[in-house]
Amino acid sequence: MTLVELLNIWPGAPLLSAFFWITITVFMLYLARTPAHRSIYSLSRVIHNGLRLLARSTRMAAEGVRTRNRDVLFNLGKESTERIIEREFQRVDDVIQRDLSSYPMLQRSMADQIVRMDEDYQKSAELPPPVPAWVDAITALGKISSKDASVAAILEQIHKTINSQHKGVLDEYRRVSSDRHGILNKMMPLWRRLTETLEQASKRFTGLNERAQVIDHRIQEYQEIQAQSDKAERMLTSSAATQFFIAGFVLMIATGGAIINFNLIALPMSEMVGGGSYIGAFKTSDVAALVIILVELAMGLYLMESLRITRLFPIIGQMDDRTRRRMIWITFTILFIMAGVEASLAFMRDRLAADMQALRQSLADVEVVATANNWIPTVGQMVMGFILPFALAFVAIPLESFVHAARTVLGGVFAALLNALAFVFRLTGNVARYGGELGVNLYDLAIFPSLWIERLVLEKRRPPEETEPAEPGPMAEETS
Repeated sequence: MTLVELLNIWPGAPLLSAFFWITITVFMLYLARTPAHRSIYSLSRVIHNGLRLLARSTRMAAEGVRTRNRDVLFNLGKESTERIIEREFQRVDDVIQRDLSSYPMLQRSMADQIVRMDEDYQKSAELPPPVPAWVDAITALGKISSKDASVAAILEQIHKTINSQHKGVLDEYRRVSSDRHGILNKMMPLWRRLTETLEQASKRFTGLNERAQVIDHRIQEYQEIQAQSDKAERMLTSSAATQFFIAGFVLMIATGGAIINFNLIALPMSEMVGGGSYIGAFKTSDVAALVIILVELAMGLYLMESLRITRLFPIIGQMDDRTRRRMIWITFTILFIMAGVEASLAFMRDRLAADMQALRQSLADVEVVATANNWIPTVGQMVMGFILPFALAFVAIPLESFVHAARTVLGGVFAALLNALAFVFRLTGNVARYGGELGVNLYDLAIFPSLWIERLVLEKRRPPEETEPAEPGPMAEETS
């Protein structure tokens, strides 16, 4: 007997049997109405509270990541600003050593020139001619009457004598004035030299003043970072994002250069280590070429660390100067040798390509055509093979910027993802909370005939003045 036959109580009347079972089901659901409501409310509260706790934990984790990322950001900004300030002070020291170290000599030269100019000025001073002693005598003679002929002759002689002496005094005065003008003319080179010296000193002090202004600006930035202000945080975040994208772009360019370098030496390496051997699923020649490129990158990284351009390995920067200089020469020598090896491999590659072309023509039973001895591609490949290792050595600079900036940028992205996840958890919890009320309403909608009958019975038994109490919802249950 099938299930349909078992449920069909009245054969030949399937609608009546279906109505019977629907009535029984609605009645059973009506009897289980209160436990069902409680179960739905309990399930919605469990889901809501669990997701709410999960959202709170996620939000706290995001806040922890943000706080830690903020500390790392300020530490990196502080270190970078300290390096910039240190470099500015070194530039100031260079300016002082180069320009102001000769200031005592400059001051002495200026003092000597000023003394000489003062002496010449004293020599060129205009002195009035001395008053002759016979002026008083002439004044007395002027009071004598000139009616007497002898007196008139004496006065005439005195007049001639005075004119003669006046002419001599005037000539002497002109000669002395000419000498003074000559002295002043000789002072002109001293004036020009002193002016040039003052302009030179002014330029030196102007450059020092500019460096001082830059240091003041950097000190203000450092103080902002020390105070961990919002302005400093926005500035450092923007700078980190810019460095992240720029350094990533440069690293992509370096990756392209490494790929070209790999293809340049992979073919001749197959002749050195054997083209038929494999290390796992990779050819030994490809692995050897990759190892050469990685060694070049490592040597370039060590060289930049030894030169204190980058600071990825603090232990290298902490070495004494003598050991560090030795390391500079060792890494540069190894890098130079690797560049020479790549140049020779590039030369071998051109010869191997020509031999392989001749072999293909001979195997195809085609007349072998002698290739033109063109040295331009060979020289170009050798130059590329020699330059690319040194170019890849500078990858350490954008790599350091990318690593430091990635810590900040990825930390911010991770914190944003955690905040978004917390929002999703909270939203899902609220949906589950109100979904429980929706489930209760749908449950009552399924058994509405029983509820309608119950309402009619209660209205008949209830006195007219009584009002129907409101059914508590999930909000009231949670409050209670």
